[in-house]
Amino acid sequence: MKISSFFYGIKQGIKGIVQNRMFSLASIGTITACLFLFGIFYFLTSNFRFMIKNAESGIGITVFFDEEADDQLIEEIGNDILACKDVKNIEFVSAEEAWNTFSKDVFQGDETVTNTFEGDNPLEGSASYNVYLERITNQHEIVKYIEDIEGVRQVNSSASVAKNLNSFNVLIAYISVSVILILLAVAVFLISTTIAMGISVRKKEISIMKLMGATDLFIRMPFVIEGVLIGMIGALLPLGLLYILYENVTFYVMERFQVLENWLTFIDISSEFRVLVPLALYIGIGIGLFGSIFTVRKHLRNI
Repeated sequence: MKISSFFYGIKQGIKGIVQNRMFSLASIGTITACLFLFGIFYFLTSNFRFMIKNAESGIGITVFFDEEADDQLIEEIGNDILACKDVKNIEFVSAEEAWNTFSKDVFQGDETVTNTFEGDNPLEGSASYNVYLERITNQHEIVKYIEDIEGVRQVNSSASVAKNLNSFNVLIAYISVSVILILLAVAVFLISTTIAMGISVRKKEISIMKLMGATDLFIRMPFVIEGVLIGMIGALLPLGLLYILYENVTFYVMERFQVLENWLTFIDISSEFRVLVPLALYIGIGIGLFGSIFTVRKHLRNI
């Protein structure tokens, strides 16, 4: 293709957007709204998953040993647990540490009560491992694996919490995908309508170009470029709005709900947009490209 033909296509594509400005604005507005909502759902999904992952890292499996287990056997049990690929790390909690934690939680640091147990540890023999997982969805399998290790007396886990977190993850994914697919379908429909209007307006001109021997690529190019430009503009507009929104909302939430700062942890804005910017451009340009190619192929056959 000649460079002059390419620039002709760009010029005619821009001209088509201006001539059908009402449909073009409607298409750009729909893509903007679509990708704006897509961005919001992306923020919600990624941050919920990030928070859930942080919550998962705090949900451990507690492993207790047989009373006759010595230090060597306990170390071997720890090595066997670490050998499991989904185990992130383990922490050893001695009987003394377990009692200190228990007494602080229950007796609120009241020394008059704790002193009555001086020299006597009610939790003697309750040393344990706290096991933290990479993925909480595999908790059931890992619990069964640990229970079969020689020297393990009891394994405590939060099966209901793991199940609820996993179900919540799946629910968010289904809702997000459903809403985004509906919005994308509406955007493709509007771009197709815009391109179809442009073809109908230039119907006589296209007929003359065909009679003069213009190739299909030369005729189709302006309409394809028009669709791509609409998709690109519709992708760029919401990114600025989303940047301002994300920065202000996260700042407000962290300031307003400081008591939940250990749970409300947000992904850094640069990390979010490092993924969102190319994703939005791919989707916007892809919508424009698909909608225009499909419409041009369909309507030019009748000319």
